[in-house]
Amino acid sequence: MRVSVKVAPRSSRNNVEGPDAEGRVRVRCTAPPVGNKANMAVVEALARHFDVAKSAVTIVAGQGSRNKIVEIRR
Repeated sequence: MRVSVKVAPRSSRNNVEGPDAEGRVRVRCTAPPVGNKANMAVVEALARHFDVAKSAVTIVAGQGSRNKIVEIRR
């Protein structure tokens, strides 16, 4: 399944919320958007939320953006 994600890096906590009014899942992560750290935190948070392995979560589009499309395989 593909999920539209809005990322909030450098948040005070790690969590997954949503979907919002636009149908996007919001992921808050404490990691900074430097050196792919925020992307790795997003993958970990979504894997935990959907109860799948991290290897089953792939960022399809938006590697350098706060708006991402993520594929989750079960």
